[in-house]
Amino acid sequence: MSVVAKPLNVALIATLDTKGEEAGFLRDCILGTGLGVTVIDVGVRDKSSIDADITRDVVAERGGASIAALQKADNRGDALDTMIRGVQSVISDLYHRREIAGVISIGGSGGTAIGTAAMRQLPLGIPKVMVSTLASGDTQPYVGTKDVCMIHSVVDFNGLDPISRPILRNAAGAVCGMVRASATSDRAGDRAGQPGKGAVRGDVRLVAASMFGVTTPCLNKARALLLASGLQLIPFHATGIGGRTMESLIEEGFFTAVLDITTTEWADEVVGGTLSAGPTRLEAGAKAGLPQVVVPGAIDMVNFVGPAGLPEKFKGRTIYRHNENVILMRTTGAECREIGRRIAEKLNVARGPTTIVFPSKGLSALDVPGGPFHDPEADQALLDSLREHCRSPVEVRVVDAHINDDGFAQVCCDELLANLARCNNGYR
Repeated sequence: MSVVAKPLNVALIATLDTKGEEAGFLRDCILGTGLGVTVIDVGVRDKSSIDADITRDVVAERGGASIAALQKADNRGDALDTMIRGVQSVISDLYHRREIAGVISIGGSGGTAIGTAAMRQLPLGIPKVMVSTLASGDTQPYVGTKDVCMIHSVVDFNGLDPISRPILRNAAGAVCGMVRASATSDRAGDRAGQPGKGAVRGDVRLVAASMFGVTTPCLNKARALLLASGLQLIPFHATGIGGRTMESLIEEGFFTAVLDITTTEWADEVVGGTLSAGPTRLEAGAKAGLPQVVVPGAIDMVNFVGPAGLPEKFKGRTIYRHNENVILMRTTGAECREIGRRIAEKLNVARGPTTIVFPSKGLSALDVPGGPFHDPEADQALLDSLREHCRSPVEVRVVDAHINDDGFAQVCCDELLANLARCNNGYR
């Protein structure tokens, strides 16, 4: 369950040598709401302009060095790494000692790296607010797979002014509101599940699921079918970060089972698209021994996102413009064979009952007769590869249906329930 500080207290992380005035303003805004503040100094160079509850010397020592050594070395990268390690250790201890119920930080590039690294140490649901000069760009390196809220500072940090004041005041209000809302939810019993149980409300068990727009009908049908059995699907958008987040939460023990309907991120990983979830996709459920049903949903497509569009080397391939920012490319038979091999490789180490359910009449809404990605030979190459490379305990079941047919969703749910029953009967 969530660890909630009593009384409610917010950790404030900042480089007080350069952001002391802004940090002091944030501290006063938070105190003005009735919440407490623990100020953590992660600055290195100059003297802190306000007092810290946890000094930079403490943070540096927890990171494996001294402030004097960091200043003498004059290596910004090493200093940054040290303060990140230190603040991660500090914030973890504060959380586990029930001394904080949320965290807020401000910074430019260095401060954002430090603040968000600390936030990523905290569990899902603990309020995390980062006010950053980088919040209007690519925030994935800072957010990662956690629920970090990033607020664009608009102006750079160089003291308070008529633009920065309301932004910082709003950020303080945001984290305070989140902390109070979280405390209310905890009292009402809305808590993250215990590892291995996956309960969020009452006795409802959670099932991790992956989805794309082109596989949504399958997920919608499965959601309704499983809910009747006391299972709630938690969908993750298969956009790379979605798959990584799902894997991370499976590792943390949030889920009872996995219904991986949309493994399309493997197409991007193998072929070179922009929505890869990395080479560890499909590992978490296998290693955790969870009952799984895995579907090669949307393996017929590779995603390319952004103004550059399709790389030159893929010119001439079968493509479909999904919208003004996304171009989809049909996978070939050779690519499908390699994707099948990779999927089998990951699932073959499964410690729990695992079934691959293959829809023989199409892998996505675009893979239908007359559709832009209809290619039965490429789909067959994928199936042949899965059959060739899968080993026990993985089973491959072919269903004479399209992935978005109601009957296909029914088979997936039946298989998942059967695998759950096998686990409950002592399968390992």
